[in-house]
Amino acid sequence: MKIYYNPKLKKLARKLRNNSTLGEVLLWNQLKQRKMRGYQFMRQKPIGEYIVDFFCNPLKLIIEIDGKASHRHKLTKDVARQDWLEKLELTVIRFSEKEVRTEMDNVLYAIESWIIDRI
Repeated sequence: MKIYYNPKLKKLARKLRNNSTLGEVLLWNQLKQRKMRGYQFMRQKPIGEYIVDFFCNPLKLIIEIDGKASHRHKLTKDVARQDWLEKLELTVIRFSEKEVRTEMDNVLYAIESWIIDRI
C-alpha cells in the first residue's frame, strides 16, 4: 500500500522535532545516521493524518515512545491510529518513555531483533 505524506503536518512535525522528549532524543541518537544495521530512520514523520515518532520506510517500521503528555488519556485514539497504520502494512513497536530512558540496551536489542527476524 502507498504511504501518504501529508504536507499540512510538516510545520507540526518540525515543532515536535524541536520539542522532543528526553526519550526521543536518546533513541534518535541511537537511530540516526543509519546506526541501526544501516537503516535510515526519520523522526516525527507525517503519515496520512498522523505523525509517528520514528519511521523506517524500507522496513515499514514505526517506533513509538509512549508515556509523554501527548499519549496520556488517548488509548482509544491510539488504538484507532495503530489500526489505521497497520492497514498500510506498517508495523508499530511501542516503548515507554521510562524504558527508553532507563533500559536503552533492551530497547535497542528489541528493535535489532525485530529487524533481524524480518530480513
